[in-house]
Amino acid sequence: MNEIILQSLGAAETVTGSKHLLKTPELTILIDCGLFQGIKSLREQNWHGLGFDPSEIDLIILTHAHLDHCGYIPLLVKRGFKGDIFMTGPTNELAQLILLDSAKIQEEDAENANRHHYTKHSPAKPLYTIDDAKASFKYFRVRDPNVFVRLSDHIHFQFKTCGHILGASSVELTCFEKKIIFSGDIGRPESAILASPDYFTEADFIVMESTYGDRLHGDHDPYDALAAVINETIAQKGNVLIPSFAVGRAQELIYMLSILKKQGKIPLNLPIIMDSPMASAATRISLNYADDYMKISALEFQQMNNHISINQDYSNTIGFIKDQSSKIVIAASGMLTGGRVLEYLKYYVGDNRNSILMIGFQAEGTRGRALLNAAHEVKIHGKYYPVKAKVLEVQGLSAHADQSELMNWIRKFKKAPTQIMLVHGEPCAQEALRVKIQTELNIPVKIMKQNQDALLFTCENSVVFPRLQKQIDEADTKVKR
Repeated sequence: MNEIILQSLGAAETVTGSKHLLKTPELTILIDCGLFQGIKSLREQNWHGLGFDPSEIDLIILTHAHLDHCGYIPLLVKRGFKGDIFMTGPTNELAQLILLDSAKIQEEDAENANRHHYTKHSPAKPLYTIDDAKASFKYFRVRDPNVFVRLSDHIHFQFKTCGHILGASSVELTCFEKKIIFSGDIGRPESAILASPDYFTEADFIVMESTYGDRLHGDHDPYDALAAVINETIAQKGNVLIPSFAVGRAQELIYMLSILKKQGKIPLNLPIIMDSPMASAATRISLNYADDYMKISALEFQQMNNHISINQDYSNTIGFIKDQSSKIVIAASGMLTGGRVLEYLKYYVGDNRNSILMIGFQAEGTRGRALLNAAHEVKIHGKYYPVKAKVLEVQGLSAHADQSELMNWIRKFKKAPTQIMLVHGEPCAQEALRVKIQTELNIPVKIMKQNQDALLFTCENSVVFPRLQKQIDEADTKVKR
């Protein structure tokens, strides 16, 4: 009854499905509530349920709006969760945008499966619907960074911005006088548009992402690297296709391309097409929060759109594809798992004049990972396409901190924590980071296993906990009867 236990329901030895359950005598708290993405065996877990009644979760704290951190919320609400979901202002707006898009895709996928009869189920049903997504929004609660939020007698929390995307935050959860830090996804120390990450400096336990735990992004100037790929490709009369996450990467990329044009490093008249309605909407949301969350002004952010063409209507996509002139196309999704980017990929991947530029993490089982692994062909909508285009990676454009930056993030803490728990990383990355931390910082590290309890600490027996008191009161009532 007096144990504080951590259980990872997702993002344990993988980079997707982030859900970390903190079980305490007073509250059961879920940090993040993401969908599994990537290979089929991971995606199928979205349908399996959590193994317990979601109504047992008292509240959710959301670190940021990416689908692998928020995409399971509508399903959790549909299955009985009715607690508050705390997040920052930008995360509130971006999460609503992303969840509505996710629900729309779920509905369309089910409809296509039924129409073309490629489903084992009769009929195929979406994981959740647009109505399900909308029903979850009433539980969203906005809280500003650096403000303590009291959750119960012995538990409170606060956010600190951590880079990565607009509104993304780490969480400090003070629980029975112990500080537990949930890193969320840690951004780069220097972003083109986002304010630099803030840091916590005290912790007893740290639950930390490890996406790039085994890699360094290098010290190459990303502006120069980006310009080099673009200029080499257009010299061959080719196109540059940049698969990009609609929220975060797309906005930073647009800004960087506008700077390159202003500096004369790429042609001023080179067309830049952003073919993603979600990226367009996310850009508008970003504009609303520029003054509080960005290092550039709202005016600067607005002016960058003068250098791009934003396509909302899918009917225009084929026209852009068939246009023979060289261009840069930015389209979602960032790992080539779906979206309009696949239409461009069908046409561009087989031409050796074109370049496919990867700028973010590519998870196992995605087309993006296959291309980076030099696959000779790629399957899209049931058909194989030979890979002849150049596939390149600019590591300096990643939204995730690399190994060195993760180590520096830990060094911000004035006193070594009792333990670090690694989540949100593939096994090789986690093992490399575990060894690095234990060797250089002499801090015990645990790699979290999915659905396994990790005991953090026990509370003082003298404390009477509300749940325990409730059970005592109920027992007394039964005796009196």
